[in-house]
Amino acid sequence: MEDLSPQEAAVLAIIRDNPFAGQQEIADQLNVARSTVAAHIVQLMQKGYILGRGYVVPTDARAVCIGGAVLDRKYRAKADIVFETSNPADSVRSMGGVARNVAENLALLGTTTSFVSIVGDDDGGHALLKYMRDRGIDVSQVVTSKDRSTAEYVAILDMRGDLVLGIADMGIFDLLLPAHFDRIWPHLAAANWVFSDTNPPAETLAAIIAKRKSSRFKLAIDAVSTPKATRLPENLSGIDLLFMNIDEANAVLRRGAGDAITDPEEAALALQAAGAEEAVVTVGARGIAVAGKEGVRSFPAVQATPVDMTGAGDAMIAGTLHRILQGDDIYQAARTGSLLGTLTTESHGSVHTELSEHFLQANMHRLVG
Repeated sequence: MEDLSPQEAAVLAIIRDNPFAGQQEIADQLNVARSTVAAHIVQLMQKGYILGRGYVVPTDARAVCIGGAVLDRKYRAKADIVFETSNPADSVRSMGGVARNVAENLALLGTTTSFVSIVGDDDGGHALLKYMRDRGIDVSQVVTSKDRSTAEYVAILDMRGDLVLGIADMGIFDLLLPAHFDRIWPHLAAANWVFSDTNPPAETLAAIIAKRKSSRFKLAIDAVSTPKATRLPENLSGIDLLFMNIDEANAVLRRGAGDAITDPEEAALALQAAGAEEAVVTVGARGIAVAGKEGVRSFPAVQATPVDMTGAGDAMIAGTLHRILQGDDIYQAARTGSLLGTLTTESHGSVHTELSEHFLQANMHRLVG
């Protein structure tokens, strides 16, 4: 509690002993004005030590995920695709979005998780919220909009399963503005970790990063894609942990074709030099590079028999954050995250259908060395 003043710490101690203590009662115990206590309580809420009315003290190991909630639809052709006409296909609908996938993985692993996003006031939005509630995720801070439809991604696959055409309607996330996070800041401030993808606008990401500097939670961000990676500021100070692939790292670092980084360890260190506390850079089947407080290390990819790559990166992020919340350092946590990503490729869903803490532990033997 190094970020608390002596009086703030004293107010918090009284509240922990008696969550129903009134402001005047606290003021009398500390021999200060009631207005002073009120100001301290506001600061304790902003810093995440209390959650608001009733002075509820937050529980441990809580994560908040911010960003995309998307309806994914896949259409796989039954024969060679013929353009400009109707093609018979098999279809699958699933719940997607990077932050949504991360939240579901975390919840299935046993981490107390809440989700912040925006959905349309439509069947898709209602289905997404119900699905997440059923998995024990707190969706109380999700905005429902009548102005835009729920985000949707449609993938047209050929008969071999290769992508022919992808269509994304993500305009609703432009409405996820800083004002919403100002209103719910105590909800974020009370978390141990906040994770965001880069689906929110650049101004929203910048506001979260800036306000994090005066809060006690740790902030992790995933770049999502090369175009969306550029929504992050050039100065990465305030970000505790970055996840991205080598191409996204070059985009964040504003490296063009002429000076692009090809070595993942170099990229991870460059992200640290730009202000990030720690960074994980992925290079597919080649594995990951992890830049932490004890330098940079590389780890090979876990051997797999993949059936669907969808959601693997999101699972890797969730596995990493889950293990950090359990006390692992970034190196061991990222290795476990890499394992979970691999396990997800061996499932047909974007989140492994059998996922649990027990399932993950039962597969730890697949980490070599």
